Parts: sequence; C-alpha cells; structure tokens
Amino acid sequence: MNALDQVPADFIFALGTLRQARTRAELRLEEIPAPARLAPFAVALGAEVIAAGEPAPSGAVHGPAAAALARASGSDDIELATGRFILLHDPDGSDVWEGEFRIVTYIRAQLEPEMGNDEMLGPVAWAWLVEALENHAAPYRAAGGTATRVLSESFGTLADRPNSIDIELRASWTPASPDITSHLEAWSDMVCTFAGLPPLPEGVTPLPRWRRGLP
Repeated sequence: MNALDQVPADFIFALGTLRQARTRAELRLEEIPAPARLAPFAVALGAEVIAAGEPAPSGAVHGPAAAALARASGSDDIELATGRFILLHDPDGSDVWEGEFRIVTYIRAQLEPEMGNDEMLGPVAWAWLVEALENHAAPYRAAGGTATRVLSESFGTLADRPNSIDIELRASWTPASPDITSHLEAWSDMVCTFAGLPPLPEGVTPLPRWRRGLP
C-alpha cells in the first residue's frame, strides 16, 4: 500500500478541484508547506499580487495598484498584497467546523498611516470576503474571522523609515461540499481587491488612499 492509498477520496477530489480553479492573472500562486497540526490532511497555497512596473490604462486600477503603476519605471516589480489559502480535511468531521473540510485564509496589504484610525477598515475587509464568496456562488457555513490594523514604527538605525499601517484579514469557513473550485476563485478575487485591483464586488466601496507597498 502506498501513501496515496491512505488519503481519503474526498480529499483527493478536493485537490483536483483546486487545480481546476481559474485564478486572477495578477496573482502569483504556489503551493507552500501546509500546517501539520490543524487537521489530518491539509494543503496550503501562498499568493502575491505583483505590479509588473508597467503603465496601465487610466481608470483600470485603483488604490495601491494605481499608485504603484503610476510611479513604476518598468524595471522592478512591486508587491501589493500577500495571502495564504489553506484547505483542511478531517474525515471524522469537526463540531467546530460543522463539516469535514475547513478553509483558513490570511490576507495582508499596506495602507497609508492616516487610514489607521478609520473605523470602517474592518467591516469593509469582511464585506469583501462575503461578497467574493457570494459572487462566485461558493456555498459555505460557519464563517468567522478578524480584521486587524497593524502599526509599524521604526527606531534607531531604521528611524528614517516612515510609519506604516497594514490591514490583515484572518478568516475561515466551511465549504458546503468537497468542490473547492469556486472558493479558491473567490479568494483570488479577494486578494486582488485588497491590492486595489478591479473588479470590486457590486455595492462595496473601496478603501481610499491605499499605499503601494514597502519601499
């Protein structure tokens, strides 16, 4: 018996659906080591949204993407947002998950410092998650998460660096079936939305004055 014979059929099916997902072209997606203690079976993907340093048509992007592309010289890529997508599977199920699968995500992007006190940051970030899942018809239940504003201040030899504010979203939800295709596609849109790339979910207002990323 080889190792694959011990992997549940539902998890193998779920992995196949991940490969079928059509993610955003701006997203650099790759498999990364999965956490070993959260579930008997897991797979993890890491993502970056990169501005390639090329001019973009007027009005085609907003937020950090617009700022980055407006200043880009064509030589250096600029990171706009990062994220992780983790699919967990426990064949015995979990009362907390309300199912046998759980999706855990993390997304981070940088803001201008003056945005740090905006009370709408958290609700807007959560709205992007909900709207992305709904727009991709990704059925789910038991969703939860936190949105965090992170202030970074530099001292000593780094004192010349400006303060920065990051928005972080940590969230998880239970997909209604082992078909994860629409969930990964929704998450792909979500990461790009954090980076400031269109399209935004209908009815959701973008966070203004995003910053382009670390210098």
